[in-house]
Amino acid sequence: MSSSEPINALAAASHRGCVQSVLQRKTPARIVYAPNYWQWFAHHRNHGLLPPELAHCHTQLDVIRHLGLDVFSRNIYSDQRHCWFGGLTEEVWDGVEAREEVCIEGSDRVITRTYTTQRGTLTERQRYIFADSTLVQEKFTLDDTADPLGLLEELLRARRWRFLPERYAQEQARVGSDGFVVAGELFSPLKALHLLAGAVNTTYLIDDDESRVRELLALHEAAQLDIVRQIAAAGVPAMMAMDNLDAAFHTPAYLEKFSASYYEQASRIAHEHGSTFFIHACGRQRVNLKLIDSLGVDGLEGVAFPPFGDVQLDEVMRLTSDRFLVTGGISAIETEKFQSADEVRRHVEDLFGRLRPYTHRFMLAASCNTSIRTPWKVIQWFRDAWREFAL
Repeated sequence: MSSSEPINALAAASHRGCVQSVLQRKTPARIVYAPNYWQWFAHHRNHGLLPPELAHCHTQLDVIRHLGLDVFSRNIYSDQRHCWFGGLTEEVWDGVEAREEVCIEGSDRVITRTYTTQRGTLTERQRYIFADSTLVQEKFTLDDTADPLGLLEELLRARRWRFLPERYAQEQARVGSDGFVVAGELFSPLKALHLLAGAVNTTYLIDDDESRVRELLALHEAAQLDIVRQIAAAGVPAMMAMDNLDAAFHTPAYLEKFSASYYEQASRIAHEHGSTFFIHACGRQRVNLKLIDSLGVDGLEGVAFPPFGDVQLDEVMRLTSDRFLVTGGISAIETEKFQSADEVRRHVEDLFGRLRPYTHRFMLAASCNTSIRTPWKVIQWFRDAWREFAL
């Protein structure tokens, strides 16, 4: 086989068709490669670091197309200066006044959100750090409150979401035949508390009054299941809970008590409409895999292997059922440390060799994100290795 024949064969296998095959648990014509260049592209564009050959690129979608790769993305449409996820839904408040102010401090962008409730005014603050092209939390909504659970109740009773099907249709039209836009708009009850109080204070709140916390988080579950129904009814083929599902923060006990019901019901609703339900994963997954699989969840996005995670991707496949989907295979360890095309080639050859029996439920992707410190040549080397071994 000549060197051009694999590339020609790859080109003949449609991007959308290959991704759809995996969503249907069918072996694709070649291994899907759906990277996440969200932060990497923004950083290099904003700091004038893009290589000349990417001068025509205005979005990460342009980069993916330039490389000839697939799209299975929950952030192809998100503004990374403003949110970690989302953009296809809008919050709807009833009984709480919500305001947002944005100001510029040096090169940073500071977002302050204010919530006026019957019990008082709450604020949260986030900062987009320009130098690192990342959004960080400076103040949580429930910080320094005398009655955190009372305020939590007001917030959760007042908040709903509205899905914007026209926005989704616009983004999917932009992606077109290159793949699928994932509605990464969801988050579990436990993640809701993480976002409002922080992971550490979440633990304290649960320890102080677990029964009431469970009662209040049921309000968030109901609101989220409503948006799941809206997304599924709009014909979206894949949706995702952006939970950063790491066993360090989503312990088996917490997962069963606060999120399992949500995951199970959301998966069932998605399946009733021919959709799929994923969870974004970060860190350690091994101890939760069988439970997550048993709840009907379709798969995990960005599974991290050691040293960031605690399980190899082929182990994930053996520990779960033949319907469980996994994306991952590239972490910052590889993209920051590999110094040669041969290192990348050997990594991809080994990974694909171990996952070849599972290509019907695997997509090559980043384990969370592509580091801003990744050299452009490393991204190209991964593309080249994928071309060599994908068929």
